Order: sequence, then C-alpha cells, then structure tokens
Amino acid sequence: MTEGRIIAAHGRHYRVEFPDASVRQCFPRGKKAGAAVGDYVRITLQGQDEGAIDAVLPRRNLLYRSDEMRSKQFAANVDQLLIVVAVEPTFSDDLTGRALAGAWSADIVPLIVLNKTDLVDGLAAARERLAPLQALDVPVVELSAKEPQAVRERLAPYLTGKTSLLLGQSGMGKSTLLNALVPEALAATQEYSTALDMGRHTTTSTRLYHLPEPGGDLIDSPGFQAFGLSHLSREEIVRGFPEFLPHIEHCRFYNCSHRHEPGCGVVAAARGGQIAPQRYALYQRILHEHETAQRY
Repeated sequence: MTEGRIIAAHGRHYRVEFPDASVRQCFPRGKKAGAAVGDYVRITLQGQDEGAIDAVLPRRNLLYRSDEMRSKQFAANVDQLLIVVAVEPTFSDDLTGRALAGAWSADIVPLIVLNKTDLVDGLAAARERLAPLQALDVPVVELSAKEPQAVRERLAPYLTGKTSLLLGQSGMGKSTLLNALVPEALAATQEYSTALDMGRHTTTSTRLYHLPEPGGDLIDSPGFQAFGLSHLSREEIVRGFPEFLPHIEHCRFYNCSHRHEPGCGVVAAARGGQIAPQRYALYQRILHEHETAQRY
C-alpha cells in the first residue's frame, strides 16, 4: 500500500501521482467515488499501471457546489481560488459572489482575475462592478490571456508555492489563461483523454498541473453557469460574508439570522451603507435557498 495525490478525475476514473512522479490510473473500491482532484489517497497497486483507492486521507478543505438536484466537487486541499471574469462577455455578479462565499466558507483565499483587458471599451464598467469586492480586500489582477509572458509575470507572485484552483464561467477565457500559464496543458489534457478513452469530453474533467519555475500547482476545472451553496450551514454562509463580522457583535440575539430581527447589527450596517447592497441581497438569496433545501 502506498500514498499519492489525485491529479485528474473524470467520473470514477482517477489519475494518481506518486512521490517518484510516476502516475497510475486508479479506481475507488465499491460504488462510491467521493475523491476529488487535490486529495491525497492511500492506494493498493495493481498490475503495471493501475491501482485501487483504499482511503482518502484527511482534507484541509473541499470546494464544491450543490443545489437541490446534485453536488459537484471542484477540488480539495486548495490554498487559493482564482476566479476568472472578463471584460466581455458580461460576467455574473451573482456567480462571482457565490464563488467568493464558497471560498471564504472553506477557508480558501480568493483572487479575481479580470481577463480580456485589451477590450478597452468595457474595461471601466468591469472595474466598477468589481469595486465592491476590492473593498473587501480581494485582489483583482488585470491581464489579457493573449499575452502569455505578461500573464506569467503578473500571476507568478500569487501562484508560487501554492495549490490554486482556476474557476470561471464559460466564455471568460479560462482555457487561454491556462495555456498561457502551462504551455503543455493542451498536450497533457489530450494525453489524459486518451488514457481514459474520453474522446472529446475533456472539458468535463478536472486536472492538476505543475507550474513551471518558480513553481506551484494549478487545478483547472470545467466552466460553470450555476453555483449553488445549499450544502453550507447557516454559520458557514455567514463566514462567506466576512464584511458582516464587525457588525455581528452588535446583534441583540446570539442566533440572529441577520435579516429581520430587531437590534441586528448587520441589518443596521446594510441600511447605513456599510455593507454593499448587492452583497447583502446575495446573502439573503443564499440563506433562502439553504432554508428551502432544509425543508425537502
């Protein structure tokens, strides 16, 4: 029995990398999968190049989304979340806010990458929409993925020595950004596709890449158009809104939901303009979804 790290996943197919840099195709025992890219696992070797996953070792965190129908894991043991948005097409404030809430609730540091800054006509509007998030000390790195050298120079200080998850809506230029950071990513994806006999369906898989010097790991995930957080508890939802924290201590009730209770410090801060209206509205939507999920 030996230990390794999952570097690619598609369904019940996993690619596991071992300390000697060798890679095997592995499968979970039994019907349940449950493992995610970034997980460290215990393996029983089988044959020349396969293995059985006996156990997933304890995680530092797991980022995933869920709604009333299903859950989708992104990655485990992540240090940093890179949320890719673009000047065009228009990105969703709701999805960006949900990704931030998911990251903060899992103790993952978020960073926003504003791509396609060469489209100057829409740049000012994109910056204005991101301003409330910058006010929360979320770094926003502006770049054009069409300039690979500049991309590597701008992002290297954030990526070195960390495991980062690349996440973005479809159409934000995430694949172009990945290829700028990891020039061999396309070849690696094709090799992985062949190994798992996946044909053209590579966009549905998640993959970890080792970055060139000065190093770091980058996990690429499929583009998304929904980001449900119904799996979060009420306490975890609140953790996803760190700007609430200084105001919660003024709440009259210890179990305050921060919506309608008298003497709520968060409601007072929202009414007084200390909390951005769109952020407070997002909190209310996520909490409503959580309560609805609990009833069914």
